[in-house]
Amino acid sequence: MSPTVAIVAPGNMGAGVAARLTENNVTVLTSLAGRGDASAKRAHAAGMQSVDDRALADADFLLSIVPPGDALGLAKRLAPVLSAANAKPVYVDCNAVSPRTALEIAGVIAATGCRFIDAGIIGTPPKPGSTSTKFYVSGPDAPLFATFNEFGLTVRVLDGPLTAASSLKMSYAGITKGFTALGAGMILAAARGGSAEALKAELQESQPALLTFFDRMVPSMYSKAYRWVAELDEISDFVGKDRAENAMLSAAARFYEDIAEDFNGDKDEIAAMDRFLGKQP
Repeated sequence: MSPTVAIVAPGNMGAGVAARLTENNVTVLTSLAGRGDASAKRAHAAGMQSVDDRALADADFLLSIVPPGDALGLAKRLAPVLSAANAKPVYVDCNAVSPRTALEIAGVIAATGCRFIDAGIIGTPPKPGSTSTKFYVSGPDAPLFATFNEFGLTVRVLDGPLTAASSLKMSYAGITKGFTALGAGMILAAARGGSAEALKAELQESQPALLTFFDRMVPSMYSKAYRWVAELDEISDFVGKDRAENAMLSAAARFYEDIAEDFNGDKDEIAAMDRFLGKQP
């Protein structure tokens, strides 16, 4: 029988995962509490059924897919409902949080009597028929989630500690999002210094793969920068406060704060990056 899955919340990733499951005949529940019209439309398009928090606990699995800064708060919000439930869903935290935060969430969930799986999603929101979005899962109960390989998801079970999946997600995202911040920052510095055209020409000649990476990642970052702030803060926490890398990744978080402000303001810096990448005439 197909499992019933609750996904909170129906953002781009949550709705994408839901659509992948519903096209494989999985019933997907969600909560629209505090969500706007855009979320309701995404949920409807993905085939999700809107229920109240109490009904979420009727699912076999509850997937938390929210911005990193909201992950612990969601677990605390749902804890009374999960504690009161007779049948306990398996709580799968799929958020880009540090192992330390994942352990905090696991502690909240353990007190409810629910089993906990740590998960890290690598890839963009899944599309119909796609297998490029991967769920890495860890912990004693992680093999339970492997059943979703039969329902349209790509699941890889990791050996190691409970938080191995969060560790992998932090490491991978630290490379991709940290490197995107570095590249975007240097593009802006070159623009301010009058060497943007020369920099692009040199990248085309000596580092074409880097230029291709920036061409893909930098524009896609603009609208997501506000969400990447908390993620980079989690990554800086992951590497440890006594490590030099901590300051580097924390600086990337502050960079994304600036880009988020620019995205919601005059977009001067975004325009400069677009000019460099040939995205504007």
